[in-house]
Amino acid sequence: MSTMYKFGPHTISAGQVFLKTQYSLGLVNLKPILPDMFHSAQRIGKVIEKEYGATSLTIACQDGPAAGQTVPHCHVHVIPRRLGDFVNNDDIYEKITANSSELLKHPEKVVAVLANTVGGRGVDNEEREPRTEKEMAQEASRLESLLS
Repeated sequence: MSTMYKFGPHTISAGQVFLKTQYSLGLVNLKPILPDMFHSAQRIGKVIEKEYGATSLTIACQDGPAAGQTVPHCHVHVIPRRLGDFVNNDDIYEKITANSSELLKHPEKVVAVLANTVGGRGVDNEEREPRTEKEMAQEASRLESLLS
């Protein structure tokens, strides 16, 4: 039987994990990080920037409902960014909040957040097909090898 992890009310399979430290997990779907989260977020961010051709990152920490938290624990979103990916740079925060709430209603639609809205593509929308467990496991394996 495969190892499973709890992410708030959700269960995450080991195949979605690309970083495991004593206190943290990096996941390919919602990418939460726990106590040593900023060290892990910076480490993960360097790999995410390179892997997805980004020039910057948005690292958003959500701790509590007023911060937009939709799962009941502190976590961060590590989002690759490119110049011009949003007309108003701060629109990313509205997208994070709106899509986090929507994703919890449809966990099968959780996809990698690439934060590229050029050409009408957003963080999540009906045209984007949800990824399979196999696709997420392949991405986690690739990212894990880049962290080595």
